[in-house]
Amino acid sequence: MTLALDPHSIDYFRLSPMLIVFGVAVIAVLVEAFASAASRYIVQLSLACGGLVASFVALMFVVASYRSDGPSKAMSGAVVIDGPTLFLQGAVLVVSLGAVALMGERHLDRVWAPVEVQTAAGRRISVGGGGGQDDDSGGSAIDDADLPADAFTPSGATVPGSPEELLAGRAGSITTEVYPLALIAIGGMMLFGACGDLLTMFIALEVLSLPLYVMCGLARRRRLLSQEASLKYFLLGAFSSAIFVFGASFAYGATGSLSLSEIGRALIGSSLEPATDRTLALMALALIAVGLLFKVGAVPFGSWVPDVYQGAPTPVTALMASATKVAAFGALLRVFHVGFPALQQDWRPALWVITIATMVIATLMAVTQNDIKRMLAYSSVSHVGFALVGAITISRAGVSSTLFYVAAYAISAFGAFALLSVVRDSTGREATDLASWAGIGRRRPLVGAMMSLFLLSFAGIPLTSGFIAKFATFSAAGHDGAWALVIVGVVCSAIAAYFYIRVIVAMFFTDSEAGNENTVPDVVVPSLLTTVPIAVSAAITLVLGIFPQWLLDIADSASVFLQ
Repeated sequence: MTLALDPHSIDYFRLSPMLIVFGVAVIAVLVEAFASAASRYIVQLSLACGGLVASFVALMFVVASYRSDGPSKAMSGAVVIDGPTLFLQGAVLVVSLGAVALMGERHLDRVWAPVEVQTAAGRRISVGGGGGQDDDSGGSAIDDADLPADAFTPSGATVPGSPEELLAGRAGSITTEVYPLALIAIGGMMLFGACGDLLTMFIALEVLSLPLYVMCGLARRRRLLSQEASLKYFLLGAFSSAIFVFGASFAYGATGSLSLSEIGRALIGSSLEPATDRTLALMALALIAVGLLFKVGAVPFGSWVPDVYQGAPTPVTALMASATKVAAFGALLRVFHVGFPALQQDWRPALWVITIATMVIATLMAVTQNDIKRMLAYSSVSHVGFALVGAITISRAGVSSTLFYVAAYAISAFGAFALLSVVRDSTGREATDLASWAGIGRRRPLVGAMMSLFLLSFAGIPLTSGFIAKFATFSAAGHDGAWALVIVGVVCSAIAAYFYIRVIVAMFFTDSEAGNENTVPDVVVPSLLTTVPIAVSAAITLVLGIFPQWLLDIADSASVFLQ
């Protein structure tokens, strides 16, 4: 294996979408270090959103070049620019832009503290309003409810609701480092599905994962739950990364290469000794698959998903449930379809078992949930199983349907998690308990209608993107003879409709049990940073359900891997 990198193989033009994101992330780190606290928020938010838009524009130019010149390899084959790479990068950028905008929302969460905490924090600031009192220095007092706040804690080392946290909020502390962290993670996601060798794939895995470990523990509310989610995600993620690297070492021992295309050619040929090298290759595939299935959240490797999705700040959950899923499936497809297609008779039975277990167990667990955010987390795991139905199919139709599925699901999942953030209780926390959503659809018809649209899409109801995605995936599996997977998928979809419709029934046909109207959870009107991404997600979900052919054609034209 040649480790030297040929400088002439670095195609900066086709690498430009990723380079722009990583470059803006570096600039954002410098801004975090040198910009004033007063200007840091607007500069970081503008820089992050502008960088993602610029990356998407560059991606469109790369797509035009791809259509005329065909696929290519960059950086001595470490990065592959082909149809699946470009499709997945486009999907990642679209949902990531919405997630970054959601991170900048400052109209939903408020620095809230009881009177005794406000008093312990120093001077008394009126809760009820006006800000008419003066502080000790003669300046005008500010109502604590009017302090700028987002979904992230102003001071990660403080206790939630403590005087120290309130003082940090009064001092104007805003956790703007989430923007460079998010950009680094997004850059890693764009690279993850484009890797041509296992070493680069491991690097991309760590680049996208490490920032997410940190961001999961920065929630303003329910801090202990958030920190527990961060620690659990980090520990299990470290184990899965180690298993992935262990598998890569076995692949090198079996084939003498870490390049997926060279591994694939070696396995197709007859150069492997049956008793030794083939055993190493099977062990390599098993270990690599464990690392990738952990990242997509398949059973039993996705036990972290419900706890992490529930505990992480909602903008981070929206990013993980959408963009991370897209990137992880891109890497999974590339490993199975480029590196190890010759061993499909060995890995397909095992993947069948994992797919069925994922659909069945996640669906049954979701039925028992009364927390909507946790229910959507289990729903996310079940959709991993549905997408795996297409990924198992070693055919162009299987790849095409899986690409369409993960893109359609990413849009709907982002919208659903983002919509959760606008329903708040009297203390300012997100009202994720099912009982809290009783009557929301009648009081706020637009919110109820959009959440119903996302839930019906998850259930696979016609005229939504979820129906088209499931139909395409199950059709590809059926043509490949995997009717058992199709039957299990249809049955699980029917069961899943129960817990989706249960939320709709609560929103429109159930009265709130709260006696005092002032304590009933209600919708807090967000800014355009939240309303526009949610509206776009709802529109795309509906359009793909009625006019899906344009994206199906794009997915089909992008379904051929460069071997």
